[in-house]
Amino acid sequence: MMGSSFLFALMGVCVKLASARYGSGEIVFYRGLVGALFISGLVFWRGGSLKTRYPSMHLGRSIAGVCALVLWFYAIGQLPLATAITLNYMSSIWMALFLIGGAVLVGSSQQIDLRLVLAVLTGFGGVALVLQPTLTREQWPGALAGLISGMMSAMAYLQVTALGRVGEPEYRVVFYFSLGSVVAGAALALTGDFHTHTPPGLGLLVATGVLATTAQILMTRAYAIGRALSNASLQYLGIAWSFLFGVMIFGDAVTVVALAGMVLIVAAGLTATLLRNRAVPDAANPGES
Repeated sequence: MMGSSFLFALMGVCVKLASARYGSGEIVFYRGLVGALFISGLVFWRGGSLKTRYPSMHLGRSIAGVCALVLWFYAIGQLPLATAITLNYMSSIWMALFLIGGAVLVGSSQQIDLRLVLAVLTGFGGVALVLQPTLTREQWPGALAGLISGMMSAMAYLQVTALGRVGEPEYRVVFYFSLGSVVAGAALALTGDFHTHTPPGLGLLVATGVLATTAQILMTRAYAIGRALSNASLQYLGIAWSFLFGVMIFGDAVTVVALAGMVLIVAAGLTATLLRNRAVPDAANPGES
């Protein structure tokens, strides 16, 4: 998950640079296309197969993930970027609520480690400090889209976990999500125009796809073998990486509040890791079963 967070942050740098040349739909389309081609080539080289026995599970994961992505782009168009990102990072809060609610419904609430829930909440507090979001009354439609995006992201992450538990390999999960991104990105791009490519622009699109695909493979593996709330906490490290890249590459200002948020983010990630290592696994490791 730490490697995935780092690569996703690098991808964010590429997306920010590519946004000056391409629309959001185009970036989603090419991200998915490069990912699908990347995975297909990898599977062919390793002699694997993209055939799955769980098409409905992949469909559910792709729909949730793609809807979250589309809603997130809409929220970015309607809200300040910091606000949209913060609302999207509420996926971890939604995940905690889903897990706690499910445990209560089946009468096994004692299996939820409340310290992990606290780590998730602490990490979200760090996100809020780093991004310092603002919201006005006119921005509620975008805010609602951002909230739903976070909820859909949480559903997608839990579905990734379920796919891992049944033994579905990471590359197959990422491949079908990439196909969904191609469809959604093409639909968005068709509302405008596809731009002609330049060597720098094409390089950014390819880098975005490769980084996103590699990061998704690592993330999928993390959710397949790890505990969902631990992974949710470690994901917040992506904000810290993005903050550092923003300072080094884009000259973003460094504030005491933002630094305090980074401390909370890292503390939440380390706490989650410590609890993960000490805890008894809550499900069999699919790689060992």
